[in-house]
Amino acid sequence: MATIWGVHNDQPQLDLVGNGFVSIGWDDLGDLSDLKDDREEAKDRVARGLPDLKPGAVPVTAGTLLSFRHRMQVGDLVIYPYKPDSTVNFGRITGDYHFRAGASLHASRRPVEWLRTGVPRTTFSQSARYEIGSAVTVFQVKRHRQEFLDFLQGLPASAASAAAGAEPEAAADEAAEQPDAERIETYTHDFVIDTLMKELEGVEFEHFVAHLLGAMGYRTEVTSPSRDGGYDVIASHDPLLLKPPIIKVQCKRTTSSIGRPEVQQLTGALAAGGSELGLFVTLGSYSADAQHEERHRQNLRLINGRQLVKLIFEHYDKFSLEYKRLLPLRPVYVVDRTVS
Repeated sequence: MATIWGVHNDQPQLDLVGNGFVSIGWDDLGDLSDLKDDREEAKDRVARGLPDLKPGAVPVTAGTLLSFRHRMQVGDLVIYPYKPDSTVNFGRITGDYHFRAGASLHASRRPVEWLRTGVPRTTFSQSARYEIGSAVTVFQVKRHRQEFLDFLQGLPASAASAAAGAEPEAAADEAAEQPDAERIETYTHDFVIDTLMKELEGVEFEHFVAHLLGAMGYRTEVTSPSRDGGYDVIASHDPLLLKPPIIKVQCKRTTSSIGRPEVQQLTGALAAGGSELGLFVTLGSYSADAQHEERHRQNLRLINGRQLVKLIFEHYDKFSLEYKRLLPLRPVYVVDRTVS
């Protein structure tokens, strides 16, 4: 029975999906092809090759290397959460470990056939999302294995969770269970997206976006549904909404991917000459062709779900009591082991 692995990658420029692979860092350790399936040898190699690594991180890193080099097998499934737009990608390992000489980043790689890509995180249960938010780079998905398998097979989500396959290294496994700043941030992000999706209707979401823009210092007005000509909100720094630039805002309360045709409906509503700007706001993500449209237009900005949540955090203190009750949040201090 195929094992399901989770792989985190903090180098989006590698385009793992487009290039068909997963990878890990620690390039200073060189080619891992000669690394034996031995815990003590792996720990010794990490300690010698990464002398600045904290002692407590040595066994965790060694366990990650062993999982990627030896535990992963051809035919195993892999889950790759993509943080920039809060989506999840599913693939199948199609080849053995190899070291790509000359690669500037993440030379340790495994080829992958991607099966499903750009899946909104909110497709899955909160506890499943928490599991794939593991604090380590490579980890085995156990508790919610069946939920992810059911999704890939097109079946309804299963409430059952199953643990199967080989255990990863004990130290890495233990580290994966520990709460950290990134996991807490991800949990809060999911809470905000889930709440906005479940508690607000389309027009209510438009009013929420208008309120957020107001907290950012803009004067806003929600258009009448009968007057919706490709946009839902207009915004400006001018109190009368007369002086350019006028921002026309399209709001989509969805966690699905927004494509280029929907974005072009907004750009088609903009006056020529730079007097009007377009802002598209969604709870989900954007397709590659939609992002291409943004890159080639100076008068267009796309805000995805993760960026929207970041803006909410930044301007939350200016929210009305109504929206603070909708999204009850407070700042806290959490452990952040990434600080050096």
